Amino acid sequence: MRQTTRRLRRGRTIATAAAAALVSFAVPACSAGAQDHGAAPVATTPRGTPAPASATPAPPPASSYPLSTAPRTVPSVREHTPAHGPGWKPAPGARVLVSPADSAALADEGKLLAGELHLGYAESGQAQPGDVLLALGAKGSGPPESYTLTVQGGRATVTGPDEAGVFYGTRTLKQEIRGAGSAPEGTVKDAPAKPQRGLNLDIARKNFTPAWIEDRLREMADLKLNQLGLHFSDDQAFRIESDTHPEIVSTPHLTKADVREITALAARLHIAVVPEIDSPGHLGAVLRAHPELQLRDAAGRAVKGAVDISDPASAKLVDDLLREFLPLFPAGAWHLGADEYQALVVSDPEASFPQLARAARARYGATARVQDLATGWLNDRAAVVRPSGKALKAWNDGIFKGGIARAAPDIQAEYWTGKENGARPPAEYLSTGRKVVNLNDEYLYYVLGEPNQFTYPTGKRIYEQWTPLVLRGTAAVPASYDAQILGARLAVWCDLAGSQTPAQVAAGIRMPLAALSQKLWDPRPPQAAWSEFQALAGRLAP
Repeated sequence: MRQTTRRLRRGRTIATAAAAALVSFAVPACSAGAQDHGAAPVATTPRGTPAPASATPAPPPASSYPLSTAPRTVPSVREHTPAHGPGWKPAPGARVLVSPADSAALADEGKLLAGELHLGYAESGQAQPGDVLLALGAKGSGPPESYTLTVQGGRATVTGPDEAGVFYGTRTLKQEIRGAGSAPEGTVKDAPAKPQRGLNLDIARKNFTPAWIEDRLREMADLKLNQLGLHFSDDQAFRIESDTHPEIVSTPHLTKADVREITALAARLHIAVVPEIDSPGHLGAVLRAHPELQLRDAAGRAVKGAVDISDPASAKLVDDLLREFLPLFPAGAWHLGADEYQALVVSDPEASFPQLARAARARYGATARVQDLATGWLNDRAAVVRPSGKALKAWNDGIFKGGIARAAPDIQAEYWTGKENGARPPAEYLSTGRKVVNLNDEYLYYVLGEPNQFTYPTGKRIYEQWTPLVLRGTAAVPASYDAQILGARLAVWCDLAGSQTPAQVAAGIRMPLAALSQKLWDPRPPQAAWSEFQALAGRLAP
């Protein structure tokens, strides 16, 4: 946002034939109280040392337990097959196990869960009663990020086709223990509805410390969110250390060591950090050090935050930064910005900016317009990033209709607005086959200070009204476009940076993020009332 208008997922078959095929679909919080699934007492003698028969009675048969109910988690699990049995809870001497064959892939997940549940950790495939076993299934054994959590015979087993899926299974187990004290007998099969789920954070307008950002990553991971957008360059500041252009860096800022620690933690939590150097607008911090690159109109007036895209030196500077920062962010996506270029908000860009009009005609022919030159700029920056293999993103109002130059088809449109110049109804992007990510400024924009009629989003409104199909305003696009909508992020924009402290921002986005996680994980309408969901999220919060 920008110029103050912005940014805004059969365990055991039950013993009685009458209930043999029962499957329970989970809903968030069905009651305010935590459920005890009746785990049998655990012997306190050392592992491998038999307790006296008189001191350790035989455990009751599984059939003596009531049929289990679905776990209560945020987001809710998509499928649970219930069973009779005591469930699982942490007990003295229990361990989190990772088989030696999977240790390179799953050691981080295993050690994290062991620490969270105060259990031991070992590399072994021989689970004993009380243990938790993490294991990778065969590639293709399920959709990406899916998992199966089985609680049976006093053990819990988490399997998935990839590391992320196993990790999300551990998040479910962690929440079950935190919320109810035990995990219910039976089997959870779970997977997200959308591949991109996350938070967008404006650190250009407001400084956030590495510790604050890392706390948000941990909260996101428990909600099974997997993407942190990092907007670190704007008119107000450039917030990451630069070696190629140290003159543009603001104080305070993140050092490259800070960024490496943040991205390393994010990777362990299966979160991709997606950086954004916005251009050709929103470059005020760069222009303070390079006023010679400032865009000026026919009368010589400077245009706030905009570089002159007819000057090759503008492209060279931005490309220097792209090439410098690409290795710093190892995750698989990059945001190119492209929104709100102020040369295109006037009634006659060609008359107001004759130098841009001349450059457009020189590159694209006699009928070319400034819009074409701006599209060429976007495509040129995409060409710098594309060899890295990262997915490419740009704001929807920087992807124009018509014209001679067309935005490269592999650029995902991050849809935030229908109000800005160049913005179009969502169907106009989707109908061309372009993939879209939802950052609807009506529901998903947390703009500090609430300028320009923005209001802070609420978890209740997201939970009850919004779906990924609601890209603009309150209207949904046709369901036929669902597969093209890759997901969504809640966006924090710090237009009036002093309006909230970092602690207030963290508190303000907690329930919106929880509601967003639910709506991106499970495509079905939530079955629990908002009050139940809110109470559950409160119990599960750190």
